[in-house]
Amino acid sequence: MNAENSDIWSEWLLTHRHGGDTRHEKTIRDDVTRYADRVLDAAGLSEGMTLADIGTGDGLVGFRAIERIGQSLNVLMTDVSRPMLRYVETLADQRNIRQQCQFFNCSAEALAGIDDASVDVVAMRAVLAYVADKGIAMREFYRILKPGGRISIAEPVLRDEAFEVCALRKLVDGLAGVSDDPFFPLMLRWRSAQFPDTEEKARQLPITNYGERDLIRFAMDATFTEIHLELHIDVLPADPPSWEVFINNSPHPLAPTLKHILEDRFTLEERQFFISRLRPLIESGRQLSASRIAYVTAVKPRG
Repeated sequence: MNAENSDIWSEWLLTHRHGGDTRHEKTIRDDVTRYADRVLDAAGLSEGMTLADIGTGDGLVGFRAIERIGQSLNVLMTDVSRPMLRYVETLADQRNIRQQCQFFNCSAEALAGIDDASVDVVAMRAVLAYVADKGIAMREFYRILKPGGRISIAEPVLRDEAFEVCALRKLVDGLAGVSDDPFFPLMLRWRSAQFPDTEEKARQLPITNYGERDLIRFAMDATFTEIHLELHIDVLPADPPSWEVFINNSPHPLAPTLKHILEDRFTLEERQFFISRLRPLIESGRQLSASRIAYVTAVKPRG
């Protein structure tokens, strides 16, 4: 995509999520496909239904649903990013399923163009994390669902990442005047550019101002019933990417890459020192990777 056809969402999904590396892209694609398939396993889709794929991104959930159900499934694909919608529409044409898809450029909080009680299933993966008012979004899902309709969602829970950076901030503040090793202050400069470093900031940022129990509360407040949540936490040895992939990768669309942070916020001397300490750690293969995914299903009452 050229500059006029891109935004932070398309740049992240198509480049920064995997650092521009095809091998790492496949690893991430395999992971997110498993998440999407779990969402669809719980969605209860069948022939002739209408699915709203909210925050469709690169179309993964909607396309996987069509693969499962076939030609009778109607899919409404929404996204706040115009470039991503154009990208997904092109993919739909290439797959010869364009006639089954409709595209809506709107946020999850205001699903403009989708009628009341017109959808059988609302499904999404990693969307509410970026929504400022998650309660309003949940009420929009309720509005567009038919009585008896169902939501099935998977959301990353990133609050712990913020807590880790807040703890690093306290460590660095505690070392002031005690240690002259600049590594931890530089580590904080990097990490705080990607995640909030105070509890107040964490409460203000959409990606860190909620936990899994809040998702239940949002569904209850919207008057959904039959609400079920599963929290999956996996801590595994990280598959270390190359250093170039690592510095060109970012953990979420709102975060700059480490390469950008080094160029923008570090002096040349600081960059050289920080890389000399961090790169061996990253390439050692001894790092652990933690993922926290909340899966939620709920039903709109019939009466």
